Amino acid sequence: MNMQPTQLCVENLAVARGGLAVLEGVGFTLDRGEALILRGPNGCGKTTLLRTIAGLQPALGGRISMEREDMAYAGHSDGIKAALSVTENLRFWADIFAARDRVGAAMADFDLEGLAERLAGTLSAGQKRRLGLARLRVTGRALWILDEPTVSLDAASVALFANAVRAHLAGGGMALMATHIDLGLAEARVLDVAPFRAKAPAMDDFDEAFL
Repeated sequence: MNMQPTQLCVENLAVARGGLAVLEGVGFTLDRGEALILRGPNGCGKTTLLRTIAGLQPALGGRISMEREDMAYAGHSDGIKAALSVTENLRFWADIFAARDRVGAAMADFDLEGLAERLAGTLSAGQKRRLGLARLRVTGRALWILDEPTVSLDAASVALFANAVRAHLAGGGMALMATHIDLGLAEARVLDVAPFRAKAPAMDDFDEAFL
């Protein structure tokens, strides 16, 4: 597994949603074997911050030290192909990352062996979520970026996910996630993003055409 990057460093990062700044001055570091959990009220910019760090949208300013190729992102969409089986979905991603040898471990980690031949489109919401998260296991990427990864998961599946994160950290990986669930990760630090919320623009900053 490629774990060459040793640190994610975010410096003075500003991010926007809909063209308006939502967070400014965000800064933190994440080392190998560490997890960082983002907290804050709904709508405060956690998803926007994760998407910006993952390279899915441009930053307004600041610096992100890690290359996009060293990150794996899992957002609200499970990113699975409904017409393919569970195994075929994982093999599709494994072929992209030249990681066919990781498919079996990914299925075991997320209790998918019994669903191996099922079409992904016939799975329950929780099963689809587990399959979507299992993709992370085959990427071999150092940093997992996770936006509310436990949505649709029952307690047993949340425990499977937490164990997968622990194994990733133990292997020198890193995890950055937004979640309201206590995963029991002793390794995890917490960052409240509320203090980084951008100030609302003054009325003078708006174009008069919109008044």
